[in-house]
Amino acid sequence: MSPNDEMNLLRRVQAGDEDALLTLHAQYANLVYSVAYRVLNDQMAAEEVTQDTFMRLWNKSYTYDPQKGRFITWLLTVTRRLAIDHYRQRLRREPQTGLLFMDEDPSLWENVLTVEGGDLRRTLQSALNELPPDQRELIELVYFYGMSHTDIAETRRIPLGTVKTRIRLGMQKLRSAWGTEVLINPKSDSES
Repeated sequence: MSPNDEMNLLRRVQAGDEDALLTLHAQYANLVYSVAYRVLNDQMAAEEVTQDTFMRLWNKSYTYDPQKGRFITWLLTVTRRLAIDHYRQRLRREPQTGLLFMDEDPSLWENVLTVEGGDLRRTLQSALNELPPDQRELIELVYFYGMSHTDIAETRRIPLGTVKTRIRLGMQKLRSAWGTEVLINPKSDSES
């Protein structure tokens, strides 16, 4: 398709002509899909990004500036950005593999061994309870529920820097409390 044909179709899309959008879709859908698939490595997600790309074309075609480059370059840039956004959202929603959070296996709380006659669970809970509520809540969200700092900032509507600062301060207090209250003894040779 020539650049002149692309511009004519783009003008028609901007005027609300669905047939022009369908023509551009027929011409470029496979290419858009392949770019999305290369970023996501997931067929369904790539199909979703392809659909989102053409919806973006329908709704925001006026943002294309022919002085900055060819239409296809702009369309594939939109595709790549949408695919990266989709990938980042998926990472935020899906817990990382290999991590085990306390809420996924409640027996972790029950099976914690005692050290020096004290209960580690009670010691940890006691240390957590000593923290200011804003620090304790954020630490629980990160370490017991697997939320990212960014997710916490978005859901709690507080700045990301504030989230990081509260978690850092809380963790410093926990390390200090934990270090003075708990001694972890390594297994002796007779136990191995």
